[in-house]
Amino acid sequence: MSDIASNMDLNCEGLNCPLPILKTKKAVDGLQSGEVLKMTATDPGSINDMASWAKRTGNELVSHTEQAGVHTFYIRKK
Repeated sequence: MSDIASNMDLNCEGLNCPLPILKTKKAVDGLQSGEVLKMTATDPGSINDMASWAKRTGNELVSHTEQAGVHTFYIRKK
């Protein structure tokens, strides 16, 4: 398990592209600068989607792990 503290959790398990990204954007928009979102997803496409979204928006993809088909992302708002 990760020792990264999150300010908000978002469960996108069972959702396919583009829903995890759309829900992540909405959640991050509600955070203050420097706060961290923990997002979980089962769509393997979310790996590349989250990396490119973070790069494009300037938010930091702090961590990505995968366990039993569930991808966990920690995103820090810029």
